[in-house]
Parts: sequence; structure tokens; C-alpha cells
Amino acid sequence: MAILESFRRTTGRLQPPGWRLFGRWLKRRMPTGLYTRTMLIVIIPMLLLQTVVAAVFMERHWRMVTDRLSQAVTRDIAAIIDVIRTYPQDGNYSEITRIADQQLDLSILIEPNAQLPPPRPKPFFSLLDDVLASQIQTNVGLPFWIDTIGDSGLVEIRIKIDDRVLRVFARRSQAYASNTHIFLVWMFGTSLVLLGISVLFLRGQIRPILALADAAETFGKGQRSDEPFQPRGADEIRRAGLAFVLMRERIERQMDQRTTMLSGISHDLRTILTRFKLQLALAGDLPELQGMSADADDMQTMLEGYLAFARNESEEDIGVLKLSDLMEKMRADFALHGKTMTYSIDGEDELSVRPNAFLRLVDNLASNAQRYANSLHVEARHSAKWLMLVFDDDGPGIPENAREEVFKPFYRLDEARNLNASGTGLGLAIARDVARAHGGNVTLGESPKGGLRAIVRVPA
Repeated sequence: MAILESFRRTTGRLQPPGWRLFGRWLKRRMPTGLYTRTMLIVIIPMLLLQTVVAAVFMERHWRMVTDRLSQAVTRDIAAIIDVIRTYPQDGNYSEITRIADQQLDLSILIEPNAQLPPPRPKPFFSLLDDVLASQIQTNVGLPFWIDTIGDSGLVEIRIKIDDRVLRVFARRSQAYASNTHIFLVWMFGTSLVLLGISVLFLRGQIRPILALADAAETFGKGQRSDEPFQPRGADEIRRAGLAFVLMRERIERQMDQRTTMLSGISHDLRTILTRFKLQLALAGDLPELQGMSADADDMQTMLEGYLAFARNESEEDIGVLKLSDLMEKMRADFALHGKTMTYSIDGEDELSVRPNAFLRLVDNLASNAQRYANSLHVEARHSAKWLMLVFDDDGPGIPENAREEVFKPFYRLDEARNLNASGTGLGLAIARDVARAHGGNVTLGESPKGGLRAIVRVPA
């Protein structure tokens, strides 16, 4: 491992800064989805292969075929020029015109006392112009002018012979490999077919992964899925899906066992506690028994709080809860106790949560602020993906080193450890447990009002 780490550090130092910057830039712009990345893995090598094959084909085969065809045409033209110079002709060159048309498949026209026109601009793709000009220089060796531009199927070649100009019209297919595009059509056509098959195959492979992710997210939020999850896809995906199913079953069994055990403990403890309170009631209203009655009430409160924390309303189904109704209820409760509560809502008013559990979460945070502060402001931001509730009060707050400790069950700060004080030390623990059961969390910080800030963030 040390050798491997040393090699990585050495190679990292050898890379120039430009490569590292380019790597970071490319990484930021690469797609993050598995489907898109897999498609790129398929498409990029295919495009590179086709580009290399097409370049080699264009450079070698296409040029070679065009060179051979242009060579044949220019040699025929050279033969016509040799006949014109060697043998006497009639005034209108009818015989040589007939021979060129019937034997060489070339249409010629001889213009006496003529000059070559000015050169035409080369086309963007000048393979035919380059090859044809090279062959004319090699096989004819006279001044020439060629015209290969246009959609017509003819190529015009003009050769200057002394005081005459020989005009030759040849079919484009005689000098140019015009049917080579069929190879490219077949290559790209089959590539599109293969790409379509790859897309269908990849969609079938990605779908089980998305189903597994949805099932895990639903279970993490404590929700029940409408359709049972079944592992599908490749062997590796099936193994991951089966592992998730077994893990979910184990967790559900443990939750059921915990609930059953706590129900039994609750029944036993409540029976003993009821008997104890009955004995205190029968003993009469004696001053020396008032402390025991208060202890019994505290024990009853702690027992109910612990059972509520352990159950965490896990059996409750998802429902709809309105933020405005919840906030108005909190404001009325604060006003009843002579304190101030304000709120603001940004986004949708309705929530899809477990209503009783979420009410317990909000009520615990509000009760904590109501107990120690005079005013509370709640800011609710409900987006398409997340719900965020920010509680800001003007109370004494919580020291930074204790903001995680207070989420532990039965943990109370030094000022609140007196058994006669209200609270059981479970309010914040229950709030975080409910938030995490919804797939979110509760964190604490310092409020701009000088007190405590509690932030609830759960998936919408």
C-alpha cells in the first residue's frame, strides 16, 4: 500500500497543472447518472472507431479508386490529343468526335483560336480536383482548366493545344468514386441500429437499479410501498436487491420485537405504578406522602415519554398535514401562555408525512422554546424536494459543546437535572428520531435572536 500511495503521489506531481485543471473541468461537466455514463461508454468508442475507419477509408480506398478512374480518363484524353496532332483531321473534327463518343464514352469539342478561362475556386472537398489535376499534369502535360463544381453528373476538362482548346465532357462516375457513400451509409445505419439495441438493453438493466433505489428511499423514509419490491436484473443487481430485502426484514423484525417487548414492560410497570398510586391514595392526604405522590407522577410522565420515544409512531401511515393549520395551533398555544410566536411559509402548504409523528416533532421543539424563551419565529420553506423548518427563539440557548449531547435520551443540561423540573430529557431525542424516520434530520445552532436555532430538514 505504501508503494502504491508513493506511486500515486509521484504521478500526481509529474502531471502538469494544465492537465489537472482540465481533469477537474471535465469531471464537473461529466453526467452523474449511471444510464448516461453507460451510454457514453458505448457511444464514444463506437464514434472513435467509425471516425478512424472512415478516415482510413477516405484516405486510402476512396483516393485510390478516384486516382485510378481519373488516370484512365486522362489517358483517353492524352490519346485523343495525340491523334489530333498526329493525323490530319476534317475541318470540324467529326471523326475524332465520333471515335471519342463511341469508343471512349467522352464528348469532345474543339474550339479554334480560343483561350482557357480563368481558374475557378476550389470546392471545400477537393479530392476530385486534386487527383484529376495531378493526373492531367502527369499524362497530358499541357495547360488545362477543369470544372467539377455543381450538381450535374458531368465533369468538364479543357486542354490548350497550340492555338486550339479541346473541351472534354466526361461523366463524373468515370473519374470519381461516386458510390463510396454507400459504405458510409451502411456503417452509420448499422451503428444507429446497434445503438438503439444498446439503449433498449441498458434501459432494462438500469430499471432494476432505479427500483432498488426507490425501495431503499421509501423504506428509509418509513413509508410503505404500494408494490412489493422484487429483485430483478443481472446477478449482481439481484444480489444487492436480495441483500436489501433481507436487511429490511431483519430491521422490521427487530422493530416488532422492540415494540412487543416495550408493550409488555409498559403493562407490567403501569400495573405496579397504579397499585403504588392506589396505596398512596388509600393512605390519605398526609404531608409526608406528598413527595412520594410527586415522584409517582414523575415516574408516570417518564414512562409515557420513554414509550412514546421507543414506539415513535412507527405504525402510522403517511397522510396529509397542512403547515398553516399547524402554525396557527402553535401560535394560539403560545398566546395562551402569554408568549409570542410568528411564522412564515414559503412554498406548498400541504405535507405528505406521518401526521401524529410530525406533530410530535414540531410540538417538542415548540414546547422547548416555550419553556425557555419569550418569543419564537418559525420559517417554513417547502420546495419540490425538501421541507425545512427553522425555529429561532430568544431563550438562553444551548452551549455549542452540548448541542449533540442533548439529543441523547434522558440527557438534560445541568440546570434542568433537578427531578422536580419539568421535562424528561426525551423531547429533542424524539424530535430527531421522528425526523430521521422521515429520512431527514434535526440540527441545532445559534439563533440571530440570541437564543437557540433548531433546523428540521426532511424530504418533501
